[in-house]
Amino acid sequence: MQELAVKMQEITKVFKGVVANDCVDFQLKKASINGLLGENGAGKTTLMNILFGLYQPESGTISVNGTQVVIDSPSKAMSIGIGMVHQHFMLVRPMTVTENIMLGMPSKRRPFLDTARVESELIELSQRYNLKVDPKARIWQLSVGEQQRVEILSVLYRGTEILILDEPTAVLTPQEANHLFDVLRIMRTDGKSIILISHKLEDVLAIANEVTVLRDGQLVGQAQVTAETTKRDLTNMMVGRDVLFKFDNQDSALGKIKLVAEGISAKNDKGLMALNKISISLRAGEVVGIAGVDGNGQKELCEVLTGLRTMLSGKVTLNGKDLTERNPKEFIKSGIAHIPEDRHKTGLALNFSLSKNFILKEFDSSRFSRRGFLNFKAIKENAELRMAEYKIKAKEHGVKAKDLSGGNQQKVILARELSSRPEVIIANQPTRGLDIGATEYVRQKLLEEKAKGVGVLLISADLEEIRQLSDRIAVIYEGRIMGILDKSASIEQIGLLMAGVEAEGVEVC
Repeated sequence: MQELAVKMQEITKVFKGVVANDCVDFQLKKASINGLLGENGAGKTTLMNILFGLYQPESGTISVNGTQVVIDSPSKAMSIGIGMVHQHFMLVRPMTVTENIMLGMPSKRRPFLDTARVESELIELSQRYNLKVDPKARIWQLSVGEQQRVEILSVLYRGTEILILDEPTAVLTPQEANHLFDVLRIMRTDGKSIILISHKLEDVLAIANEVTVLRDGQLVGQAQVTAETTKRDLTNMMVGRDVLFKFDNQDSALGKIKLVAEGISAKNDKGLMALNKISISLRAGEVVGIAGVDGNGQKELCEVLTGLRTMLSGKVTLNGKDLTERNPKEFIKSGIAHIPEDRHKTGLALNFSLSKNFILKEFDSSRFSRRGFLNFKAIKENAELRMAEYKIKAKEHGVKAKDLSGGNQQKVILARELSSRPEVIIANQPTRGLDIGATEYVRQKLLEEKAKGVGVLLISADLEEIRQLSDRIAVIYEGRIMGILDKSASIEQIGLLMAGVEAEGVEVC
């Protein structure tokens, strides 16, 4: 049998009475990659935070390379060869690559820093693992993919033999993700043992030797990944049922042009140019996907098209009506629905009841108010209808939105926005942070709206989602549309445009 790098037995972790890990067993073989799967709240990251020393379990044991250990801090974990790259990078942006890697490490030239030696060793390490990065560059100057390389170099420089990666491809272009997989294969060949936490089943099938699945804080099973292993096999383990991966997104005759954005320019919250003369149109019964790495103007485009952000120049029309410089209420009244990327900050009033969240956009309408007073009977009836229609799991309509799961919170937003019978839906990252079951539900609802003749602008960092749901795909990079592709476009074509590489024969706006 292959030797074990990690063996966790009967790990239990409880947060305020909620069991996050319930007697979980986990094994990682030496020189292998284990894909750790599970829906949101299954306990994946909690289990790995315990292995890295960020959390302490209520019970259970951990053995590393055959020796039982107590890992009571990240420094202890690193001292025995365990490193972790978090989903949200832990880098100091004003500092250089070398300075970031030196943080917390003693210098051999104390009291002076040994920067030259560290830079030399980093160059050697980056060449060994094909992690090209300039040691003198400052973090803010690097792309997201390069920043991830810095995180990996940092743990490797500290002598890591067991590497934990939490959702490592979430912010990468397809090309960057493929490069990361090549790096992981080199590390595996070099004897490193790797744990890959991911919600992307394609990633696990592409790179992992074995898979471990958690559900509701418990171990469901472990299995070898072979050529015969399918996404359906893994999802059955994760959710206990079949999940749709291919949706009935039929081609249909497109209707008239509904939404038109012409020459849109706008600044971001820092006062920097975020949108550079973007033009795009949307027809009735059409889904136009906006693909791109986060931070390239998607948020600002969404806000301009819903009246939440003032544009510097350009024009927005809906069914021929000019909405330029109108307030959000005018956009709503004109028939634009909005599914925002942050359901907590923008999508919901978390301390309000579900019944109030359902009417946030029309509390002053004749349906829900009389002579300035709320009609609580109508509000309650509306809430109960929406909860039943969208299968929202909550005790009753008076429950606060903050007490629902992420999937049910998103259903509340869907119920509110779609029940308004919109002309156009602006959906920004509608399935981000959702588990497989909730993701399936949201995607199906968007396609149902398309079938009704609604125009859908889908902004998503998930390329599979974009390709499955879209009729056309517009790729955004540094605030401008690099090209508009047919839905049959390959991931490689989309990925090149996402990286800012212009391609011949591609429609550019």
